[in-house]
Formats: sequence, C-alpha cells, structure tokens
Amino acid sequence: MRLGRSLLVALVVLLVAVPAGAAPEGQMTWAIHISLAPTWFDPAEATGIATPFMVIDAGDLWCDMATTTMAEAFAGYLQTAGIRVKVRPLERAAFFKAYQEKKLKNLVYGLSGAFGNAASRLENFVVAGGPYVYGSYPDIDGLFREQAAELDRKRREATLHKIQQLVYDKAIFAPLWELGFIHAQGPRVAESALGLITGWAFSAPYEDVKLKGK
Repeated sequence: MRLGRSLLVALVVLLVAVPAGAAPEGQMTWAIHISLAPTWFDPAEATGIATPFMVIDAGDLWCDMATTTMAEAFAGYLQTAGIRVKVRPLERAAFFKAYQEKKLKNLVYGLSGAFGNAASRLENFVVAGGPYVYGSYPDIDGLFREQAAELDRKRREATLHKIQQLVYDKAIFAPLWELGFIHAQGPRVAESALGLITGWAFSAPYEDVKLKGK
C-alpha cells in the first residue's frame, strides 16, 4: 500500500441510506448512488498487512469538527492495519474552504447532505473540476460530458448508470459508515408518508401525512 501526499479518501454521506456494497441500479439513477467499495473492511483480515516494526505513517486525517468521533473511529481501523494517522478536525467553514481549495492533504473525511441528483453529485465529487475533486478518471470525465449533452432521457439514464458503476468498480470512495434510520409512528397516525418516495429516508411528501379521525 502506497500512501502519498496527494492521496485523498473521501466519503460522501448521502441523504438516501443505501447498502455500501450494493450495485448501483434502478431507483438511484436520478437521486445519487455511489457505492463506496466492493467489500466491507474487516479489521481481522488486516492482521499481518503491517507489523509493529513496519508501521505506515499516513500523516493527517482531516475532518469537519462535527465528525471527529467518526474520524477517530476510522483512525482506529487504520491503526489495526498498521497505518498511523493523526486526526485533524477543523471548524466547518474552515474545513470546507480548505477542502474546496485543495489544501487538505493525505486523508480527508468528507461528507455532504446537499440537495442534488446523480449528475450534480458526480459533478461535485467525482468529475474533473469539481469543488471537492482532487483527481479524476478520463473515462468517467468523458462519460459525464456525454450525458450532459444527451437529450434522450433513457440514454442519459444509461450513461449515468455506467458512470456510477465505474465509480463502484474503481472503489473511488472508502466505506466508513452507513446511515441507519429508525422510524416510529404513533397510534393516531393514519399515513406517516414513510416510504412513499422510493429510496427517500424521511417522511415525505409532508402534505400526504394524515392523522386518524377522533
């Protein structure tokens, strides 16, 4: 494993909870689905990658201050594999400013809850020139330009599927954690609106929420 000064590991936290190892198919075309890696990381399987006499110093792990606890847990996983990092939290405004200006080196714990669809998310986090993109792949960049100029919805959908499959196959993003939502509704609720929008993790649309009559 070679960890250089230009290495970036970013996690895009989606508003839609998706299995981190699932293939990008179907419902996520016009929302966003970036499967984070082909397999889950098992610390037990990392034993022997590096010995106590061969510890890799990967430098700083930058994060938004609000995600410090998660970044520290990630640092623990890396330590198990013999990779040492120093967690460097920043206040949110400073973090995103430095992130966009490409000043954060080594490792970055990135996240986003911004609105958007597959194309806008890929533009921001995957395609060359994006505000949070430190490096890109020519084949993905080319396909993104192709879908942007495509007027046929089905063809554009197929191209977006292909791009997301490439992101998955290349394991561009590292799986750190997965959103798990716990929902409940009381006995007076006739319609909670949970699940009415496929793939949406919240209660929506709000106007469809209904209470039972007295």
